[in-house]
Amino acid sequence: MMTPPIRTVALFGRQQSDAVAQTLLEIGAFLKQRGQRAVYEPSAAQALGRPDLDTADMAEVGREADLAVIVGGDGTMLGIARELAPHGVPVVGINFGRLGFITDIPLLRWQQALGAVLEGHFEAEDRAILRARILRDGSPVFEASALNDVVVSRSSRTGMIEVLVHVDGLYMYSQRADGLIVATPTGSTAYALSCDGPILHPRLQGLVLVPVAPQALSNRPIVLPATSTITISVTEGREPRVNCDMQTFADMQVDDVLEVRRSEHSCRFLHPVGYSYYATLRSKLNWHEMPSLAPRP
Repeated sequence: MMTPPIRTVALFGRQQSDAVAQTLLEIGAFLKQRGQRAVYEPSAAQALGRPDLDTADMAEVGREADLAVIVGGDGTMLGIARELAPHGVPVVGINFGRLGFITDIPLLRWQQALGAVLEGHFEAEDRAILRARILRDGSPVFEASALNDVVVSRSSRTGMIEVLVHVDGLYMYSQRADGLIVATPTGSTAYALSCDGPILHPRLQGLVLVPVAPQALSNRPIVLPATSTITISVTEGREPRVNCDMQTFADMQVDDVLEVRRSEHSCRFLHPVGYSYYATLRSKLNWHEMPSLAPRP
């Protein structure tokens, strides 16, 4: 199957970083030399002090761009990828952050790796996206998407919350905890992992439900089919909150219903040829390091 040519590339990055700004300009010049069009967010061009740059808002990027290059950390990648998913624009991540689970091109190798992608040498991977909404008396009062996870949690000023969970209309359990995480395979290596959730390979069609500090130690994580509709009601607790990828937030009230299901959209990640998810896990989780044999002080 022939890969469509990449003619227009949208560039995104953390605007408050001078180093990122310089990298964006270098990528733009690189694309121009190759005869390809680079477009920037209007706010990015303004922050760069370059009104001469070709700009496009998100809707224009969705219509015109063949690829989006995101320079930054995982948080930057999450935010842009969510917005571009409904438009079907694939994304490439150049790591300018600390961890880089989903921005997998090292900063020092961006030219070589990006050049190969632009020539059609890449591995594509579709990542699931969640759609969450809060229903109050049967009417939606909040809707948002998440590439990593949707989390319902207690306020930092209060104690545990009690939640009632149904899956596809069937009662699962009630539990008291600090919160509950619904994560995609992408999000299984984020907050869910820190709460002892399992790692799901991105190609798995599943969702993981992970309690946060449950009162009953028998409450364990569970992997559910990707087609599941999960409803979570807060039956007790003050000031419960919902967040999507720790970037979009909403307050809940007791008896509100949080509904989480897989979105009809997905996000396409393009990786350099030879990309290995297992290599990412070895690198980011230090699986390649042997336990220390040094005696304890």
